[in-house]
Amino acid sequence: MLETNRSIRIAAVVTGVVALAIAFGVRAVFGGALYSNGALQQNTGTALYASAVYAAVVFVAPRCAPFAAGAMALAWCWGVEAFQLTGVPHELSKYHIMLRLIFGDAFDWLDVLWYPAGILPLVLVELFAKVRSR
Repeated sequence: MLETNRSIRIAAVVTGVVALAIAFGVRAVFGGALYSNGALQQNTGTALYASAVYAAVVFVAPRCAPFAAGAMALAWCWGVEAFQLTGVPHELSKYHIMLRLIFGDAFDWLDVLWYPAGILPLVLVELFAKVRSR
């Protein structure tokens, strides 16, 4: 069981790093800056942020069922998006780029729709992997 948890955590770290690398790569190639907000950069960044959050949930709770991990990741993403309605993330984003990347800047209904697009494929991959390993 310990080896399985270790393998799951390694896969989660790799998944999170790949998701973030793709998100930053899209911004670098198509936007040129972390603050670029074209549709491609914004939407892929949102979906890949959600993928990284899912990977973080799996890292913290490697025995968590895929749908439960997906629900937790989605709750975090939607919670952060709702938090943006307070204006606090906008103010925090002025202090450091990492705060902007974690908490965003302003509420966007499209983000609410793109989060599941980043989470659902990973849930399905994990379900498929668990079925194959049985």
